[in-house]
Amino acid sequence: MQKAASLPLPPADAQAASDTLAARIGESIDAAGGWIGFDRYMALALYAPGLGYYSGGSAKFGRDARDGSDFITAPELSPFFARTLARQFAPLLAQGLPRLLEFGAGTGRLAADLLLGLEQEGQLPDTYAIVELSGELRARQQDTLARRAPHLVERVTWLDTLPAAFEGVIVGNEVLDAMPVQLYARNGGNWHERGVARAGVQDGGAPAFRFEDRPLAATDVPEALRAIPGDHDLVTETHAEAEGFTRAVGAMLARGAAFFIDYGFPGAEYYHPQRAGGTLMCHYRHHAHPDPFLHPGLQDITAHVNFSGIAHAAAETGLTVAGFASQARFLMNAGITDLLMALDPSDARAFLPQANAVQKLLSEAEMGELFKVIALTRGLDDSEPLAGFARGDRCHAL
Repeated sequence: MQKAASLPLPPADAQAASDTLAARIGESIDAAGGWIGFDRYMALALYAPGLGYYSGGSAKFGRDARDGSDFITAPELSPFFARTLARQFAPLLAQGLPRLLEFGAGTGRLAADLLLGLEQEGQLPDTYAIVELSGELRARQQDTLARRAPHLVERVTWLDTLPAAFEGVIVGNEVLDAMPVQLYARNGGNWHERGVARAGVQDGGAPAFRFEDRPLAATDVPEALRAIPGDHDLVTETHAEAEGFTRAVGAMLARGAAFFIDYGFPGAEYYHPQRAGGTLMCHYRHHAHPDPFLHPGLQDITAHVNFSGIAHAAAETGLTVAGFASQARFLMNAGITDLLMALDPSDARAFLPQANAVQKLLSEAEMGELFKVIALTRGLDDSEPLAGFARGDRCHAL
């Protein structure tokens, strides 16, 4: 990871917005008596209305820093990502589940390409709902859909909240990793919650912040942390919000399947004693770095997903964990290489860019192994595995 000091400076208007958000975070710290949990800081930095990273107006998603973006996601890399998901979703939609719901739709690229892929599969959903709170992102999604799939826009609706009940297919790509996490530090064999306090002011006068650890009583240490062997110093995260979100999805899903794609590990790997630094990271202008206090509201803050916690939360609501696999295995099982081979390899201008993009989706050194796919179902025939998990299913690791 890069050091924050070597990262590019934001333009003046963006810095002013960041300073305003920093002031608001400082007020929250003061109101709480001088300290807030890291999850509260992360929630404000990402989602404070009009100022947070995901609720403000920064570009976020793109191919490189020249377009003002901070990172790229799988749907932006290649249309074959969504087209492959369409191959998995089409048979489910055909089982009397003609609705699709997406969380975290980003630029709208996944929605547009999924609809086009389902059209090719002859299984368009009656409705495609997007749960989106950001007005800026909603506008980008509408623009993307109007450009890429104008004849299908009428099927798309936007929601501010989860529906009370839903039957159909749910998808969330890189949603869980953006949910606030609690930070914990074990020092000298004793557990502390790592929170945020003021640290004076920056050069421009906005508040600066620092980590501050507060000791925990043994009874307050989360169960997942108690199982980490040894007494060496370490920092790690827990995921109460992502697990609570999963329970909400379970309560909502009357019949159908939910697919979540994200980077992360099963619990045994997540809390392996050698992972002493945790997984928290930040993304700014396509650079990864470790400082969550840099330019609040202008950078992404994220943590890897503990998929065991997601699976357990789903089971608590009666959902079935129908599959868990690496992104590479899931996409290959679902037919991404068949889609690629349908292109003419002799047409290098068309074939090579897509081949390179698919390689990034599948390569262990890129996204293929770090990213996982988990499927949660209710009321479906489970006599046959979902196609994406036909080989290489790792449910046993959860």
